[in-house]
Amino acid sequence: MEAFEYARPTTNEEVVKLLTGAKGGAQVLAGGTDILSLMKDGVARPARLVSLQHVKELRGITFHPGTGLRLGATATFEELLENPDVRKHYPALAQAAEGVSSPQVRNTGTVAGDLCQRPRCWYYRAGFGLLAIYNGKPLVPDGDNRYHAILGNSGPAYFVSPSSLAPILVALNAKVKLHGPQGARELPVQDFFLTPKNDQEIEHALQPGEIVTEILVPAPGDVKMAVYEVRQKEALDWPLAAAAVVLNLEGDTVKKVRVVLGHVAPVPWPSPEAEEALTGKSVSEDAAWEAGKAALSKATPLSKNVYKVQLARVAVKRAILRAAKGEA
Repeated sequence: MEAFEYARPTTNEEVVKLLTGAKGGAQVLAGGTDILSLMKDGVARPARLVSLQHVKELRGITFHPGTGLRLGATATFEELLENPDVRKHYPALAQAAEGVSSPQVRNTGTVAGDLCQRPRCWYYRAGFGLLAIYNGKPLVPDGDNRYHAILGNSGPAYFVSPSSLAPILVALNAKVKLHGPQGARELPVQDFFLTPKNDQEIEHALQPGEIVTEILVPAPGDVKMAVYEVRQKEALDWPLAAAAVVLNLEGDTVKKVRVVLGHVAPVPWPSPEAEEALTGKSVSEDAAWEAGKAALSKATPLSKNVYKVQLARVAVKRAILRAAKGEA
């Protein structure tokens, strides 16, 4: 790891100044579960690390029945899991956090850090760049692409979004608040994630010097929700496929539904195909399976990851059934 300057601001404004005023570039340090690994591997080489630990306005979790949930950017996974309002009103959000099985990561990893973490693509982590291009040729299509995208992978991006919380936040129509040199702004979580088209772009909508300050989740209303993740092992690992579902039922009939897939595309992947297949029907094994098939109807697996299509279908089916039964 190369030498760097360490800064400990106490306000958002100080954070922004420190991020924009560093020669050689600066990076945010929240829980440190991702940036420190990138620095140790030589993938990230910031001249300055700007800690968010002492910025009080970025902390906390609050809930109001009329307006919904506020997640401070530096709220940890453990705080999310321990919060009674989250467990009562947003059980699928707690369910997604439970998928992070490491006590160390739960106690240090933050909700904004989960959204902002960089892809776990081994080409990127080995120093071949976000788009994994070597001598003008993309390495992923003909390389080891077992864990890469099966949707939204027409190129040049083949990595998958690694966020645990993003699929359910997108399904719940959550928004993210940002603060930067131009002040504060707000956008849907869905729009926070981008698919880069060249080496100058990244996978998030953060502008230079900008940070996530909080995540706002609308009041849930009368809905049922669930997350289902398919993993290779129970120990700490990223899912091979995941699905988040939010159901609005009228009796036994699906009046409205949101289905968002995770870990199968460069961004959290909403599936209007699955939503159309399920809307107006009663939730059953067959209906849930048809929705799962519809969700993957446009999948384009690579040479070594066709297995992920079936896993994602199953994730959608089981998330729907889990939500309908109130098992989040």
